[in-house]
Amino acid sequence: MPNRSVPRVSALIDKLTHSIELAATGEFYATVLTRLSGTQRRQLQKKDWLFNWSRELDTARRQVYKLTTVAEPVLIQGLISLEVDTDHVFVYLVESAAFNKGAQRQYLGVAGNLFAWACRLSFEQGYEGFVAFEAKTALLTHYQQALGAQRMGRGLRMYLATKAATELVSRYFPDYSTP
Repeated sequence: MPNRSVPRVSALIDKLTHSIELAATGEFYATVLTRLSGTQRRQLQKKDWLFNWSRELDTARRQVYKLTTVAEPVLIQGLISLEVDTDHVFVYLVESAAFNKGAQRQYLGVAGNLFAWACRLSFEQGYEGFVAFEAKTALLTHYQQALGAQRMGRGLRMYLATKAATELVSRYFPDYSTP
């Protein structure tokens, strides 16, 4: 895999669901992932996000996707920045919307949904679901337990192999058949 500067992955996988789940009621909502274009950046208010998503949109080869619900297609639940590489998908950033963070989060399952999308893109590219990302030290064990991620060596680089990717994709995209 190519040498990269250390990207940040910032999303605690709160709960793996089958879509996104309204925390207050346990009700599930169907989601849609669409690519966010540079001209749509005005949909993102800086105060609502920790990361600089405009920079992600301006970085060559990176793709930014937004997660919305079918019921509210304008309200962004979370974002993911990734790159389709020669043999895997590399995730640079994952972030849930401000209202989906902390003890009072509105929806559960946002980050899991975004990682499942990256795995699905990997399958669609013929990469057998392989997804790599750089984790924060405090989240290494969490990503292993929540996603089935594995560490690459002793560093912070992690990856999702075919088995873990298949499980995520089948959970969030049950109508998609992995190759």
